[in-house]
Amino acid sequence: MSFVRFPESVVSCRNLVGGEWVQPAEVPTQEVRSPYTGEVIGRVPLTTASGVAEAVEAAKVAAHDWGLTPLRERTQRLQTFRELLDTHLGRLANLAASEAGKTVAEARAGLLKGLEVCDFALSLQNLDGGASMEVSRGVTCEYRRAPLGVVAGITPFNFPAMVPLWLFPIAVTLGNAFILKPSEKVPLTACALGELMVAAGFPPGVFSVVHGAKAAVDALVEHPDVKALAFVGSSPVARHLYAEGSRHGKRVLALGGAKNHLIIVPDADPELTPQAVVDSFTGCAGQRCMAASVLLAVGDVQPLVDDIVRRASRLEVGPGMGALIDRGAVDRLETAIAKAKADGARVLLDGRGARPPGEQYANGHWLGPTVLDGVRPDMEAARRELFGPVLSIVRVTTLSAALKVENASPYGNAVSIFTTRGAVAQAVVEGAKAGMVGVNVGVPVPREPFSFGGTGESKFGHGDITGPSSLDFWSHLKKVTRKWSAGTDGSWMS
Repeated sequence: MSFVRFPESVVSCRNLVGGEWVQPAEVPTQEVRSPYTGEVIGRVPLTTASGVAEAVEAAKVAAHDWGLTPLRERTQRLQTFRELLDTHLGRLANLAASEAGKTVAEARAGLLKGLEVCDFALSLQNLDGGASMEVSRGVTCEYRRAPLGVVAGITPFNFPAMVPLWLFPIAVTLGNAFILKPSEKVPLTACALGELMVAAGFPPGVFSVVHGAKAAVDALVEHPDVKALAFVGSSPVARHLYAEGSRHGKRVLALGGAKNHLIIVPDADPELTPQAVVDSFTGCAGQRCMAASVLLAVGDVQPLVDDIVRRASRLEVGPGMGALIDRGAVDRLETAIAKAKADGARVLLDGRGARPPGEQYANGHWLGPTVLDGVRPDMEAARRELFGPVLSIVRVTTLSAALKVENASPYGNAVSIFTTRGAVAQAVVEGAKAGMVGVNVGVPVPREPFSFGGTGESKFGHGDITGPSSLDFWSHLKKVTRKWSAGTDGSWMS
């Protein structure tokens, strides 16, 4: 039995430059292995600075005419892309799952979120028409939204489709030419998205795909014609790219890591709460910035904890939870579990050694749901982003103590409170540090048009990466003041 449909043959990825798929000359290639099986499913070129420069030049040429194209005409191209995306949803979900280790259902959910962002971008023709006002007799002021030119997105392995779809539908609809640099671990889905953008009729160079690793990223950061750079990944890299991109005069919005907290109190709904907690920390095998990392158990909530462990123990890796991205992730998480135990935590549920049946998955990268109890706030398991299906339970006596732990985290991505009392929920909404707050929601991702973004070490830069605040990141406002004749009324503009 196969949990995902793998590519029929090994995919050789190429760069999309000026509307053509090209193989960069004289660069090494890297194998792409499925987390499910460890088998090679693709090869990706590691583009150097010269290859990046070629893509930027083609994008720069395209950006001029595309930026002058009326917004309504730009949205017509995106509408075609959206229809193609919807048509190919099943194929793309299996492709993303095969290279990222997700379940097909999780990959499909990411694509559906991407469709929501497309819908928001399509609405701009009606919602973002500029403004004009007569500010004095015979004088008008107006603002017009203008594109930046060439912009780029550097996206992570854990969401091969969704995160790129957070970025380029809005950026290109605003008139920019967009360059996507996907993670070299998951390049196949990016190529498929590029194929659909070409099929949708976007002019050559408006959308580009450049594969590679650090050299490609550095080249995008340093290139003077790249005007804005969006990144999603770890906090150390986000901080570095924000500093380097700003030093090179770019706009940068870099989303980093997280240590998300779920708070449960004794009055939490006994049916809703345990399943929401399990879904949060095990979804995408815990490899998402919105995954629950720490369960702040307030007071006597042992029945809820017992039910969480019971439900998590029934989850099967493979059909119920996907694989980790590579062997390094497995080793890192198993080391973190061992360290937590050595530091005094109790392992209520141990996912080490779990794997689905069948020889096909023997070389896959697996870790079952793991629950650690008795974790202290100063322990690594409570502070560091582990990025896997590991839940650390920190016991506290009051809601104030729970908020103190949440506030002390250097991250500020997400927090959720599970309660049936409005006053308790409001206390967390007002007192939490995180930029995204949930009430009885395990993964508090805002739906469009509400924007996505955290605070603290989870975000470097201003604004959010989706929703209305993203418009000011991908464009600038051109202000126009008009006067056609001399004034006779003695106003300040006469």
